[in-house]
Amino acid sequence: MTAVLLDGLLLSKKMKEKIKAEVADLKSGGIESALATVLVGEDPASKVYVRLKEKDCQDVGIISKRFDLPSNTSERQLLDLINILNRDETVHGILVQTPLPSKDIEKKVYRTVSPDKDVDCFHPYNLGLIALGDYSYGTNLLPCTPKGIIRLLDEYSIPVEGKLATVFGRSIRVGGTLSKMLEDRNATVIKCHSKTPKDYLQRLSKSADIVVSAVGKRFDPYNPFVVTGDFVKQGAVVIDVGNNYRGDKVFGDVDESVREIASYFTPVPGGIGPMTRIELLENTLIAVKRQTRFYHQPS
Repeated sequence: MTAVLLDGLLLSKKMKEKIKAEVADLKSGGIESALATVLVGEDPASKVYVRLKEKDCQDVGIISKRFDLPSNTSERQLLDLINILNRDETVHGILVQTPLPSKDIEKKVYRTVSPDKDVDCFHPYNLGLIALGDYSYGTNLLPCTPKGIIRLLDEYSIPVEGKLATVFGRSIRVGGTLSKMLEDRNATVIKCHSKTPKDYLQRLSKSADIVVSAVGKRFDPYNPFVVTGDFVKQGAVVIDVGNNYRGDKVFGDVDESVREIASYFTPVPGGIGPMTRIELLENTLIAVKRQTRFYHQPS
């Protein structure tokens, strides 16, 4: 058996056309959609990501306002810029590219970006709605990667309810938030992380109907993959969120051998990456609609 590939690139292209049409419709009504990106320092990967996001905006007609700051930018200067963008009515979404110089600064940035412009969905208010199980798809801002994973599962009619899911990683960016979203769809979720005893990892993964690897930092630096064939039971659904580089080659957290065991498998590249980027555009569109009272907000 060879796994069916979950084609995030194809789905993202379909979504992009829909978003493009909605952005044009708003523009015809006098509303120009705009996303501000803030980049601190010279991290090469961050520069690439910001450039790709600029191109995505251009493709659908969203104005991209880019702010590049030197690596020695102070915390106060960064937060002041965010507050200026919060008050700017011509900016509907704010994305501060990570990593930042410290985790403490990142946390302050998450709290400072206006919840209505928080297209990454890291503000405590937006995360709090998820904690309460209030998703309101289409009107609430949800973290891009977990939202993209759920949408890809839905696109291929992959059931979640009643399934056992093992998630490698617990960050709010992916693993932790995705685990909550899967639980709210009535999956039973096991979260593995850097402090999970290594003796448990294979056993917990091998029992799962759905395996998601969103590690970012490997458990074992001597093993290029987090999930190999002996971590996956026959017919499992495998979601690879890894985005790692070896020279010019990009690869994920999951070894290619898993394709011969899984029923569904996300390729890297072309799986979750395109879904993350398209969900950022959709979040920007949702932010535009909310701020221009396109949606009726109950009093």
